Amino acid sequence: MSNPRDFHAPQSSYTKEDLLKSSEGGYFGPGNAQLPAPPMLMIDRITEISLDGGAFGKGHVVGELDIEPRLWFFDCYFNGDPVMPGSLGLDAMWQIIGYWLGWSGSPGKGRAVGVGEVTLQGAVKPDIKRVRYEVNMRQVRRGRLALGIADGSVFADGVRVFLARDMRVGMIASAT
Repeated sequence: MSNPRDFHAPQSSYTKEDLLKSSEGGYFGPGNAQLPAPPMLMIDRITEISLDGGAFGKGHVVGELDIEPRLWFFDCYFNGDPVMPGSLGLDAMWQIIGYWLGWSGSPGKGRAVGVGEVTLQGAVKPDIKRVRYEVNMRQVRRGRLALGIADGSVFADGVRVFLARDMRVGMIASAT
């Protein structure tokens, strides 16, 4: 059982070690936001996170994933045509929105509840060095149900390959 002194105050950036601790649960208090564990954790670090930044002035997050040719999805998605599934880029951004909601004080665990529009403009292949996720909060509702609505982009070595609009993540109460 976690000690209340083990909970972490919000920071402006997070290391891989911080994100791995978050995947164990309790990082923002018992039953609150946590990231998935590897291999589904699609973020190696968060380089920026804010309450009032971004394209809409309502918060933003910049996260990164280091790409290595041996990552699990390259060998199993399209045999002979290694590419990162677009769904993993979308999931990474949903992970980021849920994390932002917990970071900004909303209780509960994040769950993806929808996306309005997704456009794939390229691919993440094994020769890419780094993926960057940029997520801009468009709307945040707090109350009985916290809901974050955001737009986001995935960049492969600085080139946008993926755009998602109207991504929605809700915070559900913990069962514990």
